[in-house]
Amino acid sequence: MQKVTTDYPNKFLTAIGELQAYIASNGASLVTYSERYRSGERISSAFVECTVNAVISKRFAKKQQVQ
Repeated sequence: MQKVTTDYPNKFLTAIGELQAYIASNGASLVTYSERYRSGERISSAFVECTVNAVISKRFAKKQQVQ
């Protein structure tokens, strides 16, 4: 029976270290969604994405009809 060696713990520790570094360097710009929700602010950009997708879809449809 072969023993399967893996560096999973090392990859996990590396990923955790990278996450901690990211949070430390970008903490001021991270959004606290629970505070935004309680204050009645929007917590999603889905409405903007939907609008952009609709505009792009209409423009592509018009372009296809012209051809």
